[in-house]
Amino acid sequence: MRYALWMGTRFPSRGDQKLIQIVDSALADVTRRSGKWLVCRPGCTQCCIGAFSINQLDAFRLRRGLADLEKRAPERAARVRQRAGESVARLSPEFPGDPGSGVLHEGEEAEQQFADFANDEPCPALDPETGNCELYESRPMTCRVFGPPVRSEDGLGVCELCFQGASDKEIAACEMKPDPDDLESRLLEELERSTGTRGNTIIAFCLAP
Repeated sequence: MRYALWMGTRFPSRGDQKLIQIVDSALADVTRRSGKWLVCRPGCTQCCIGAFSINQLDAFRLRRGLADLEKRAPERAARVRQRAGESVARLSPEFPGDPGSGVLHEGEEAEQQFADFANDEPCPALDPETGNCELYESRPMTCRVFGPPVRSEDGLGVCELCFQGASDKEIAACEMKPDPDDLESRLLEELERSTGTRGNTIIAFCLAP
């Protein structure tokens, strides 16, 4: 088993629910401000192709979401697990981390390796027939903020499909500040201390059987 027995872990669910509410409220606000510039719609899978790192809080939320899906729709959950397992099998030989635990290596060299890693790999939570996310309510924070302009060390990042023809000023006016008090960092620290598992991973390793 790649991770500790997480079902028995004291998950900061109330804090995570608060975090999700804060981020989703920020998204609703920026959606209103963005108007026609924000073209994200159900079935658009631009952000569902290519592996990206997630933290342990994201991973815990996803696994809990998959456990909930297994209760409601076991066949759909089984397909998610199957896709995740197949993805892990494809990615393990080149995985820039520990394929046993699914935890990514840290450091500049590892970051460079990850930049060229699995850029064409579909997310296992993506239903290839409908183009929808099977774990949408439990999706990582990266997924929740993808699309609107979000500031990072490199400036304002935005989905290449959105804000076509918008000026820099118009883009800046729609900036999303998803977690202004950095609640996520405090919750992540609490979870890592509780589970003893630290470091980032990717969705496939998180959901694989």
